[in-house]
Amino acid sequence: MFDRIVSELGPWSWMVLGLVLLVMEVIAPGIFMLWIGIAALLIGVVSLLIWGAGFWTWQVQVVAFLVLSLVSAYVGKRLVGGRHDETDQPLLNRRGAQMVGRTATLAEPIKDGRGRIKLGDTLWRVSGPDLPAGTQVRVTGAADTDLELTVEAV
Repeated sequence: MFDRIVSELGPWSWMVLGLVLLVMEVIAPGIFMLWIGIAALLIGVVSLLIWGAGFWTWQVQVVAFLVLSLVSAYVGKRLVGGRHDETDQPLLNRRGAQMVGRTATLAEPIKDGRGRIKLGDTLWRVSGPDLPAGTQVRVTGAADTDLELTVEAV
Protein backbone atom coordinates (compact mmCIF):
# COMPACT_ATOMS: atom_id res chain seq x y z
CA MET A 1 0.00 0.00 0.00
CA PHE A 2 2.74 2.48 0.98
CA ASP A 3 4.68 1.53 -2.15
CA ARG A 4 1.63 2.36 -4.28
CA ILE A 5 1.08 5.74 -2.58
CA VAL A 6 4.71 6.72 -3.04
CA SER A 7 4.79 5.58 -6.65
CA GLU A 8 1.54 7.39 -7.54
CA LEU A 9 2.35 10.66 -5.78
CA GLY A 10 6.05 10.48 -6.48
CA PRO A 11 8.20 12.97 -4.64
CA TRP A 12 5.10 14.97 -3.79
CA SER A 13 4.16 12.39 -1.16
CA TRP A 14 6.98 13.75 1.00
CA MET A 15 5.88 17.31 0.33
CA VAL A 16 2.33 16.46 1.39
CA LEU A 17 3.59 14.70 4.53
CA GLY A 18 5.79 17.69 5.37
CA LEU A 19 2.91 20.13 4.96
CA VAL A 20 0.59 17.94 7.04
CA LEU A 21 3.19 17.84 9.82
CA LEU A 22 3.65 21.61 9.67
CA VAL A 23 -0.13 22.12 9.86
CA MET A 24 -0.20 19.77 12.86
CA GLU A 25 2.48 21.95 14.47
CA VAL A 26 0.30 25.03 13.95
CA ILE A 27 -2.75 23.28 15.42
CA ALA A 28 -0.91 21.77 18.39
CA PRO A 29 2.30 23.77 18.88
CA GLY A 30 5.15 22.15 20.69
CA ILE A 31 8.06 22.64 18.27
CA PHE A 32 8.32 18.90 17.68
CA MET A 33 6.39 18.31 14.47
CA LEU A 34 8.17 21.29 12.96
CA TRP A 35 11.50 19.45 12.73
CA ILE A 36 9.95 16.27 11.37
CA GLY A 37 7.99 18.31 8.84
CA ILE A 38 11.16 20.05 7.73
CA ALA A 39 12.82 16.64 7.30
CA ALA A 40 9.90 15.44 5.15
CA LEU A 41 10.08 18.56 2.99
CA LEU A 42 13.83 18.09 2.52
CA ILE A 43 13.32 14.47 1.47
CA GLY A 44 10.70 15.75 -0.95
CA VAL A 45 13.17 18.21 -2.47
CA VAL A 46 15.83 15.49 -2.78
CA SER A 47 13.23 13.20 -4.33
CA LEU A 48 12.35 15.84 -6.91
CA LEU A 49 16.02 16.04 -7.87
CA ILE A 50 16.85 12.33 -8.04
CA TRP A 51 13.48 10.62 -8.53
CA GLY A 52 14.60 8.55 -11.49
CA ALA A 53 17.68 7.10 -9.75
CA GLY A 54 17.48 3.34 -9.32
CA PHE A 55 18.71 3.35 -5.72
CA TRP A 56 16.04 5.85 -4.56
CA THR A 57 13.45 3.25 -3.54
CA TRP A 58 10.77 3.98 -0.98
CA GLN A 59 12.74 2.00 1.64
CA VAL A 60 15.79 4.23 1.14
CA GLN A 61 13.55 7.28 1.30
CA VAL A 62 12.03 6.18 4.61
CA VAL A 63 15.45 5.47 6.15
CA ALA A 64 16.73 8.84 4.91
CA PHE A 65 13.63 10.51 6.35
CA LEU A 66 14.11 8.86 9.74
CA VAL A 67 17.78 9.83 9.88
CA LEU A 68 17.05 13.37 8.74
CA SER A 69 14.22 13.64 11.30
CA LEU A 70 16.62 12.74 14.10
CA VAL A 71 19.25 15.16 12.82
CA SER A 72 16.78 18.01 12.39
CA ALA A 73 15.26 17.38 15.84
CA TYR A 74 18.74 17.45 17.39
CA VAL A 75 19.67 20.65 15.55
CA GLY A 76 16.33 22.20 16.51
CA LYS A 77 16.88 21.30 20.15
CA ARG A 78 20.29 22.94 20.04
CA LEU A 79 18.88 26.07 18.38
CA VAL A 80 15.72 26.54 20.40
CA GLY A 81 16.02 24.46 23.56
CA GLY A 82 19.40 25.71 24.68
CA ARG A 83 18.31 29.21 25.62
CA HIS A 84 18.37 30.01 29.30
CA ASP A 85 18.11 33.76 29.44
CA GLU A 86 18.83 35.53 32.69
CA THR A 87 15.74 36.99 34.28
CA ASP A 88 15.24 40.04 36.45
CA GLN A 89 13.00 37.95 38.74
CA PRO A 90 14.79 34.64 39.38
CA LEU A 91 12.51 33.73 42.32
CA LEU A 92 9.25 34.21 40.43
CA ASN A 93 6.95 31.22 41.04
CA ARG A 94 9.30 29.90 43.70
CA ARG A 95 7.44 30.98 46.82
CA GLY A 96 9.52 28.92 49.22
CA ALA A 97 12.78 30.40 47.95
CA GLN A 98 11.29 33.88 48.39
CA MET A 99 10.89 33.16 52.13
CA VAL A 100 14.58 32.44 52.78
CA GLY A 101 15.99 34.95 55.25
CA ARG A 102 12.65 35.96 56.74
CA THR A 103 11.92 35.52 60.41
CA ALA A 104 8.69 34.22 61.87
CA THR A 105 7.19 32.76 65.02
CA LEU A 106 6.42 29.07 65.27
CA ALA A 107 2.65 28.58 65.11
CA GLU A 108 3.05 24.91 66.06
CA PRO A 109 6.02 23.41 67.87
CA ILE A 110 8.65 21.53 65.92
CA LYS A 111 8.43 17.93 67.13
CA ASP A 112 10.47 15.15 65.59
CA GLY A 113 11.88 17.69 63.15
CA ARG A 114 8.51 18.95 61.82
CA GLY A 115 6.33 21.95 62.67
CA ARG A 116 4.56 24.99 61.21
CA ILE A 117 5.12 28.73 60.94
CA LYS A 118 2.86 31.48 59.73
CA LEU A 119 4.30 33.84 57.14
CA GLY A 120 1.85 36.37 55.80
CA ASP A 121 -1.47 34.57 55.49
CA THR A 122 0.02 31.12 54.89
CA LEU A 123 0.88 28.31 57.27
CA TRP A 124 4.13 26.70 56.10
CA ARG A 125 5.43 23.28 57.05
CA VAL A 126 8.92 23.56 58.42
CA SER A 127 11.72 21.23 59.38
CA GLY A 128 14.45 21.92 61.88
CA PRO A 129 15.52 21.28 65.43
CA ASP A 130 12.78 20.60 67.98
CA LEU A 131 11.53 23.94 69.33
CA PRO A 132 8.44 25.02 71.31
CA ALA A 133 5.61 27.04 69.76
CA GLY A 134 6.19 30.80 69.90
CA THR A 135 9.93 30.56 69.21
CA GLN A 136 11.37 33.06 66.74
CA VAL A 137 12.93 31.23 63.77
CA ARG A 138 14.69 32.26 60.56
CA VAL A 139 14.01 30.50 57.27
CA THR A 140 17.31 29.09 55.96
CA GLY A 141 16.15 27.09 52.96
CA ALA A 142 13.29 25.71 50.93
CA ALA A 143 12.70 22.31 49.39
CA ASP A 144 12.68 22.11 45.60
CA THR A 145 8.95 21.50 45.69
CA ASP A 146 8.39 24.63 47.86
CA LEU A 147 6.23 22.57 50.18
CA GLU A 148 8.54 22.74 53.19
CA LEU A 149 10.90 25.33 54.61
CA THR A 150 13.99 24.71 56.69
CA VAL A 151 14.35 26.87 59.81
CA GLU A 152 16.72 27.56 62.67
CA ALA A 153 16.24 29.39 65.97
CA VAL A 154 17.10 33.09 65.91
